[in-house]
Amino acid sequence: MTISCAIVDDEPLALHLLESYVEKTPFLSLRGAYASAIEAMEGLREAPVDLLFLDIQMPELSGLDFSKMVHPDTRIVFTTAFSQYALEGYKVSALDYLLKPISYADFLTAAQKAEQWFQLVRPTEENTVTTAGEDSLFVKSDYKLVRIRFDEILYVEGLKDYVKIYLATERKPILSLTSMHAIENFLPAAVFFRIHRSFIVNMDKVDVLERGQIVFGDKKLPISDSYKDKVLDYVNRRTLQGRS
Repeated sequence: MTISCAIVDDEPLALHLLESYVEKTPFLSLRGAYASAIEAMEGLREAPVDLLFLDIQMPELSGLDFSKMVHPDTRIVFTTAFSQYALEGYKVSALDYLLKPISYADFLTAAQKAEQWFQLVRPTEENTVTTAGEDSLFVKSDYKLVRIRFDEILYVEGLKDYVKIYLATERKPILSLTSMHAIENFLPAAVFFRIHRSFIVNMDKVDVLERGQIVFGDKKLPISDSYKDKVLDYVNRRTLQGRS
């Protein structure tokens, strides 16, 4: 298994050290090294990675704040000069923390923890979503495979280790133990847009956009800044422009 990764650290020495650690770790593939969260924002939005080594203390945008903006399927290992006791005060989802100065032994332990996590998750994802042809897919739900046509899907909501698939033809969503990343790979990219960390929407089913939200009945789905431009471009190309 190869795990794609990136590094974000505003200290040049720390950045180069972690780069050298990644290079000597066979199962890691470095996709980017960034000197700030601002610099990393564009690169990681266009090409998300599996694993991010992220410094906590950085100017302009901290690692803690940036961790809420990265792709929801990206796992994070924080790097920091804080003591472990201080870190316990942060309620953030991370695979591990590396305390500076970072030794290769500690780095390798964190990387192996990530490897074990992906080994557990990826086989599950592969077995819960499968193709059913050009117009549909199968998802595992309640110990059975359910066929879902793409044109029936309104939107998909991510809930940590599960997804809810909302259909135009059903009152209750279909619940499946899989990730947003896994199901996104099977949905036609031309009409299914990621609009938020937690939502994928079938744009062909969208009737109402209101104040930065997509409305399905009484449910309002937020459009995050990371995905706003793509959604607006789609809408503007289909909007009738009146004459002035």
